[in-house]
Amino acid sequence: MTRGNVSTVILAAGRGTRMKSRLPKVLHAIAGRPLLGHVLAAVEKADVAHPVLVLAPDMDSVASFARSVLPGIATVVQPSPRGTGDAVRAAETAVGQGAGVVLVVFGDTPLVRSETLSQMIECCTEEMPVVVLGFEAVDPAPYGRLVLDEKDMLVRIVEAKDASPAEREIRLCNGGAMAVRREHMFRLLALVGNDNASGEYYLPDVVGLARTEGLPCTVVRATEEEIQGVNSRADLAAAEAAMQRRLRKSALDDGVTMLDPDTVYLSFDTKIGSDVTIGQNVVFGPGVRIAEGATIKAFSHIEGASIAEGAEIGPFARIRPGTEVGRKAKIGNFVETKKAKIEEGAKVSHLSYIGDARVGAYANIGAGTITCNYDGYDKFFTDIGSGAFVGSNTSLVAPVTIGDGAYIGSGSVITKDVASDALAVARGKQFEKGGWATKFRAAHESVKKISSGE
Repeated sequence: MTRGNVSTVILAAGRGTRMKSRLPKVLHAIAGRPLLGHVLAAVEKADVAHPVLVLAPDMDSVASFARSVLPGIATVVQPSPRGTGDAVRAAETAVGQGAGVVLVVFGDTPLVRSETLSQMIECCTEEMPVVVLGFEAVDPAPYGRLVLDEKDMLVRIVEAKDASPAEREIRLCNGGAMAVRREHMFRLLALVGNDNASGEYYLPDVVGLARTEGLPCTVVRATEEEIQGVNSRADLAAAEAAMQRRLRKSALDDGVTMLDPDTVYLSFDTKIGSDVTIGQNVVFGPGVRIAEGATIKAFSHIEGASIAEGAEIGPFARIRPGTEVGRKAKIGNFVETKKAKIEEGAKVSHLSYIGDARVGAYANIGAGTITCNYDGYDKFFTDIGSGAFVGSNTSLVAPVTIGDGAYIGSGSVITKDVASDALAVARGKQFEKGGWATKFRAAHESVKKISSGE
């Protein structure tokens, strides 16, 4: 089966009322990406040529997001919520006549793997026209059971409420996703009825109809974690935890050291090189690249940034989008950076804010230094040259340039460019009045005694 002959129907018409949110359910995020985004990524990696998204009316935000991920995706609307079978039928025209296999997946199952989808596609042949995704449930009580014959072929799907005592003992359960040959899918769906308590048309009924016609059906197995859906905030939290376990394991397998893996939170696109060490309670937002040998110390938060080989971040550092930290540079404790290029060997060791700026190679930024980059309306750039030394508690009022090798005296407020290798000091001149403190205290103590009646 070539992928060009496969069309995937992604069901995303559910309103997700149990989420109690104005945001459509499939746009809620885990690991920095919406649920639907994870599913679309799995579909794309499985190299399916013709994806179709089924939505409810007035779900333009979901359609727009899907197109931002897969520009060629088709969208169709299920006018009213009449079940999964009806939702797939709504996609018939978009699927077209050329598809050999129709793969149905759910937009709220973010942990489904592309390898599983590929396996389902490969199994769906003219000789085996119906493939259902199944899993061994720890607690099968709420799930539909997959009833197999002595040859491990799928006989039927039995809903939990309709299962006999013997069928309730079955642990192999319906995972929802299904692959069916195009020539059978929509013909069988047209035969599905809605004579049930909900009055809906159910996709799993295709299996029983197929077997009635003598068409063989089989099961592809996945883990229970992989097929879990998201219908509530509790489900969302569980999916987040599962995704984090998956991402952490992948990083550890790739040669990353985590001092306490359970406290490290990764995004779907976090890229970490080998021999990187990550401390406790570190959070990676989307768009982070960490090169080999870097160290990320405890309680740091990094988002939209690149960290070069051998650099050191934290502890308690906040690295915001647009930051580039160079080779063997150091960003220390309680330092915040934003849209800043910190070049090779530069040091911003503590208690500083560097935003809209360049810090040249091997420059040193003293504690408490800030780039004053915002005037309430616009942002301005600060350029700090290579080898410059900026003393503690300095304010650099942008736009301003500090030349290579320049020195800035501690406590300065720099508003003009500083030439290379120059010394700049901009602070009030210190003066001293002998005995002033004694007189000051005496005067205040006298007033205090009078007011207290002494």
